[in-house]
Amino acid sequence: MISFNYETEFELPNESAIESWIARVIASEQKSEGELAYVFCDDAYLLELNQNYLQHDTLTDIISFDYSLGNELSGDVFISVERVRENAEIFNQSFENELLRVIIHGVLHYCGYKDKAEADEQLMRQKENEKLAMFHVEH
Repeated sequence: MISFNYETEFELPNESAIESWIARVIASEQKSEGELAYVFCDDAYLLELNQNYLQHDTLTDIISFDYSLGNELSGDVFISVERVRENAEIFNQSFENELLRVIIHGVLHYCGYKDKAEADEQLMRQKENEKLAMFHVEH
């Protein structure tokens, strides 16, 4: 089950389309859908999580907590809408496209993709682009 929760004024305008897309992405990676909870928040909310749980004192666009068991993906994905909006401007992307990239980034981590080493980051970007194309083809 995929759920969307809001700790800010922002709300997804197309929850059902995004939920369907996330499910298709999970299936495309030969994984199954467990319990995925997305929480959309602001910078302050995510910074507090980053400090308390990861001991990082930096702003970020996403933090994901992976509770997956085997091939069943489960976890909590926290997304700072403020960071996504700013990053969209920095990377010259639409807000929607950057938001979708971040939404699927967490799922790709649960699928086993990393992004710390340069080669891993390149593969992650390739996978993000592939999965974004799946959304845009359907919608």
